[in-house]
Amino acid sequence: MGVSHSEVMAALARVKLPQGGDLVSQDMIRALSIDESSGGASVRFVIEAPSPEIARAVAALQPQAESAVRALPGVATVQAVTTAHGPAAKPAAPPPGQVAPALKIGQHPTPQQGGPQKLAGIDRIIAIGSGKGGVGKSTVSSNLAVALARQGRRVGLLDADIYGPSQPRMMGVNRRPGSPDGKIIEPLRAHGVTMMSLGLMLKEDEAVIWRGPMIMGALQQLLTQVAWGPLDILLIDLPPGTGDIQLTLCQRTQLTGAIVVSTPQDVALLDARKALDMFQKLKTPVLGLIENMSTFCCPNCGHETQIFGHGGVQADAHRLDLPFLGELPLTLAVRQAGDSGTPIAATDAPEAEAYARIAHRLIAGGMA
Repeated sequence: MGVSHSEVMAALARVKLPQGGDLVSQDMIRALSIDESSGGASVRFVIEAPSPEIARAVAALQPQAESAVRALPGVATVQAVTTAHGPAAKPAAPPPGQVAPALKIGQHPTPQQGGPQKLAGIDRIIAIGSGKGGVGKSTVSSNLAVALARQGRRVGLLDADIYGPSQPRMMGVNRRPGSPDGKIIEPLRAHGVTMMSLGLMLKEDEAVIWRGPMIMGALQQLLTQVAWGPLDILLIDLPPGTGDIQLTLCQRTQLTGAIVVSTPQDVALLDARKALDMFQKLKTPVLGLIENMSTFCCPNCGHETQIFGHGGVQADAHRLDLPFLGELPLTLAVRQAGDSGTPIAATDAPEAEAYARIAHRLIAGGMA
């Protein structure tokens, strides 16, 4: 019988670091692969230090790590490489008198066995996606979260759009989350919703320039290292498209299902169908479709115009035998509310009613 992943990690855990801890407890092992053959297993892995300075010190331990793995029964060859993650980004300045948390976001994802996992204390997890950008998915996510909270649900909102996080602005939050131990992140609350976004960890105009593995690692941290507490539902605002974030989320987390948002125009529907196909292939139930920007009512004369067409999403839902959750208007008030940090669903404005109806449908259907 060949060597297992856990056996290799246990051997590497015996390699102690000069600064304390070991290669495994300090999360330095990356890209571990085991190739079995008749002559024995070939094991490859990367030792990734958090900075070039630490990498130089850890490089001296590479032969010891290789020897520890080579000593395992069934191992024929071992290849290791030592590298550095890069210089740590400077965190945002903490408030006066508060110590900045030693928290690093954007590391490689850690291995996970056994398929998609549940998140402790969270009853339902719903991903809100779209095939393309610009259809108002983040606006729908923030307003739906607030609408569900106003109807008595304990709601969390995770901004998973790592490259373009917008929920801090839409929810009116700009404080940096705390992390007393440098591992667990304390989320913030706004309008009755517990929320977290990578945007809270960065300057507002700071770009995220990461490759796929770091993006996937950041998502894993935002899901598992945040103290969400007991929630009835966690809404996850996905980035547009069908990329790394969607794939990682569906493969690593037990989702209740997904909601797809689209405008009624044909171009948007083409991409929405790709999002539906993605969720189907990843075995994630689609709980329903929402038509956003369905109509526009002129605030001056009251004339109603269907700028992007009307009814296209409902027709697609009927054709695919999927629930149609409702249509949302395109209004100046919704845009102004989002820019001001108070979602329209948190007010008693007439526009809030459309979000309240969708929230009620989710609750009545046992989805929230």
